Amino acid sequence: MTSKTTELKLDIERIGTVSAMLTRPDHARACYVLAHGAGADMRHSFMGKVAAGLAERGIATFRFNFPYMEEKKGRPDQPAVAHAAIRAAVGEVARLCPGVKLIAGGKSFGGRMTSQAQAKAPLPDVKGLAFLGFPLHAAKKPSSERAEHLSDIAIPMLFLQGTRDALADLSYFKPVVEKLGPKAMLHQVEGGDHSFAVLKKSGRSSDEALTEVLDTLAAWIDVLA
Repeated sequence: MTSKTTELKLDIERIGTVSAMLTRPDHARACYVLAHGAGADMRHSFMGKVAAGLAERGIATFRFNFPYMEEKKGRPDQPAVAHAAIRAAVGEVARLCPGVKLIAGGKSFGGRMTSQAQAKAPLPDVKGLAFLGFPLHAAKKPSSERAEHLSDIAIPMLFLQGTRDALADLSYFKPVVEKLGPKAMLHQVEGGDHSFAVLKKSGRSSDEALTEVLDTLAAWIDVLA
């Protein structure tokens, strides 16, 4: 399946303009608003692999930089700024890809900011949230406080989590998902770390683990209303 990646600018009301990228395959049946993690921008190799892999599966992706990353500042934006960027991205995708099923979420920090934004006020026309390594807690500080807002979200959620993820102790994560009920799904990637990389002794490659992630995500998107 052929796809095209277009470089764009995203205007965030009262905040400024950031870089963005739309990767769109022919006849895309959905678009995933893919927010980056705290330490790497939208052009990171992981983000590129996700965009390319979803395009092969008929799903477009819209990537964008948060303002702090665009300005090359070390500290992530305050939540209100991140939420505004996500809302701007969702609005832009609705304009660029009318009639296409809309999903939001992203990698780590980007996914958590998306869930916070959705919990505060539903993102227009977004059918579900998908998280590529939800950062439940800081490394070596297991807790579930960062998940408290998830109960305020009414749309379906997919959590893709590596079993070696240092930011998501599954003994804390599983009860969170169970409490959320049928609207939430947890898919565990055996041996995967926070970016789904696996050890050589696992018997498979990190690319194979990422394929599992993308296959699961694409199948979940297809069953959304």
